[in-house]
Amino acid sequence: MSPKIVVDGVSKTFQQGAVRALRDCALEVYPNEFLCIIGPSGCGKTTLLRIIDGLVTPDAGRVLIGGAEVTAPRKDIAVVFQHFGLFPWKMVYDNVAYGLRVHGHTESEIRESVPRYIELTGLAGFERSYPYQLSGGMQQRVGLARALAVEPSVLLMDEPFGSLDAQTRELMQEELLRLGRIQPKTLIFVTHSIDEAIILGDRIALMSSRPGTVKEVLDVDIPRPRDPEEVRRMSQYLTLRHHIWSELRSEVVGGVAR
Repeated sequence: MSPKIVVDGVSKTFQQGAVRALRDCALEVYPNEFLCIIGPSGCGKTTLLRIIDGLVTPDAGRVLIGGAEVTAPRKDIAVVFQHFGLFPWKMVYDNVAYGLRVHGHTESEIRESVPRYIELTGLAGFERSYPYQLSGGMQQRVGLARALAVEPSVLLMDEPFGSLDAQTRELMQEELLRLGRIQPKTLIFVTHSIDEAIILGDRIALMSSRPGTVKEVLDVDIPRPRDPEEVRRMSQYLTLRHHIWSELRSEVVGGVAR
């Protein structure tokens, strides 16, 4: 199978070269694969995601999606952010509809599409609520519904559950697993949580400390559908978690020493 996304030798510096964020990153992501990216704080995970989305231009290397080089944001890529990114003055319905309006869909198409994704993400009955009236988990559902509504071929998620409390985070992990069964996507998910990466991912890309590069890509040999509580009791989970933590710890300690 040919990869859907190819990251080919991507490097990036900021502040006129003073900060080297990424160095020669190489990665392949396959159609309908759920790939998690994990690495030390400040290793360039978000920068890599923004380069894949076309929001940031690499200094070297390139990103290909479907064989075409990414040079600017594309309509077939959607992003879900950690801090929701909702418009506080818009109700749930209009927040979900926003991407469709930006992409030029007619109001008839929007009326047909938005209720479907509101229902899919468990927001039915909250169409006329404002973000401040919703819990953190429900606000993140709105962000997810907005991303899914444009029917992207690639979904990028930048620590989307990082600001949620532990219980809500686990519920959202279960929700994402459910949505993945209903609507498979090529999905890249940035996280700081080893547990989250193993529960959600088909593979895990482990990044080095800054300047970040892809140090290792690990298969998650755990069958789907997955129940998070069952996964945590599996020997595969424990072995993989130990390996990832050992590698991360060595990167963090090594980064501090440098």
